[in-house]
Amino acid sequence: MIVESYLYEKLNGKVRCKTCMHYCVLSEDKWGICRVRKNENGKLMVYNYGMVSSIAVDPIEKKPFHHFMPGSRVLSFGGVSCNFRCAHCQNYEISFADLTFPYLRELTPEDVLEMLKERNADGVAWTYNEPSIWHEFAYDSNKLVKEEGYYTTYVTNGYLSFEAIDEISKYLDAANVDVKAFNEEFYRKICKAKLEKVLEAVEYLYKKGVFIEITYLVIPDLNDKREEIKSFAEWVAGIDKRIPVHFSRFHPDFQMLDKNPTPIKTLEMAVEIAKEYLDYVYIGNVWGHKYEDTFCPNCGYLLIDRHGFYIVKNNLKGDRCPNCGEKQNFVLEVKK
Repeated sequence: MIVESYLYEKLNGKVRCKTCMHYCVLSEDKWGICRVRKNENGKLMVYNYGMVSSIAVDPIEKKPFHHFMPGSRVLSFGGVSCNFRCAHCQNYEISFADLTFPYLRELTPEDVLEMLKERNADGVAWTYNEPSIWHEFAYDSNKLVKEEGYYTTYVTNGYLSFEAIDEISKYLDAANVDVKAFNEEFYRKICKAKLEKVLEAVEYLYKKGVFIEITYLVIPDLNDKREEIKSFAEWVAGIDKRIPVHFSRFHPDFQMLDKNPTPIKTLEMAVEIAKEYLDYVYIGNVWGHKYEDTFCPNCGYLLIDRHGFYIVKNNLKGDRCPNCGEKQNFVLEVKK
């Protein structure tokens, strides 16, 4: 299905897309950086509405969300393309694909709701590729499934425009944002984007009431310096020190096969630095590590024991520590 964009302005034959932070200005017959939006006769038309490449039921911890609806099952959807060009992309088969991808299928928002019911899932995640370029379909689907009591989440690179955040935040419960580094050179060279815009979007998502978790993929020699990790943690703490942060292990992929996997000691170093500023810090992609677990930041009591994507034991008493009574930063239920 081809639909007219919800977020753009007309400029004397050209159009300015307002869906992501690139704010592409497109002449007639030109496509945006995302490769799914095109200027047709002075209108910005969206070609990826409902075009799905990937569907799976996942533990919410796989996204990863450790503090939002722990233990729940989320129905995950992915499309094609992206507004970044990350050289290390681990889903490059779809994020670098375009609308000619041979395994696309077309769904409606009503299909999304029906699939949630059929699969006995608790909510929906827009993930695998960048959800913000799927804005119209995600918005319509989120609105529908929220009315039925399901939760909604994004796993995103954080390049949503302010206009998109204003619109989607009404029907978006949580977002895990990939902050891919804390230096502009990395974003410019590796992602073809700007760190500054990601930070602005994260802060605005938080301001609009979207529950935030942040993932930082640690890549050897590119974004793993102590000072960079420290600056990143200080920035997160400046928003809210209770925001959960996941330092994930890199594995060689796509155009970055020359890099080694992240040493475990580097991840542990990042956690130890960040814990000086933040209440909840995790290691990702290292099954069985102690930093998969959640501990009370007040007394150190084990709150949730995890192994990989699965909860072994949940010791929370509601949203409080059973040992000291400290209120924790968890979302355990969502409103319609």
